[in-house]
Amino acid sequence: MEIQTVRLTIPEGANIIVGQSHFIKTVEDLYEIMVTSVPGVKFGIAFNEASGPCLIRSDGNDEALVAAAIGNCRSLAAGHVFNLLMLDAYPINVLDRIKQCQEVCRIFCATANPLEVVVAATEQGAGVLGVIDGESPRGVENETDKQDRARLLTDIIGYKR
Repeated sequence: MEIQTVRLTIPEGANIIVGQSHFIKTVEDLYEIMVTSVPGVKFGIAFNEASGPCLIRSDGNDEALVAAAIGNCRSLAAGHVFNLLMLDAYPINVLDRIKQCQEVCRIFCATANPLEVVVAATEQGAGVLGVIDGESPRGVENETDKQDRARLLTDIIGYKR
């Protein structure tokens, strides 16, 4: 077995959700979830089929995001793994609906951080072991950091406090 890390592409300003699914219909169902959850969202989805023709299945409403998602799936080369790139929305807007999708088995991450995926490859194929999402902590937040977090949530993201 060979273990490697694969850095995924996340276009500027985008977020990514990486997960595992079990059925070819995943792309259609995730597309429907996106367009019915967040009006005006831009997104691209790609899914690595793990049987039959073993194709990278894809869809979305933004060509650049679809192309990036396909590139991520190609780099991962792990069966039944999908990635969904989005602009003008946050994972929190769609994550519950994606988790409830009948085909989705697990979510590895939802982030805008630099992302590496830990992949194990055998003679049969490859699978995701986990992710490295962003960087390691550098300390504990102080009062100023808490105020900055509150401003991010209210002023930038638009949550009430």
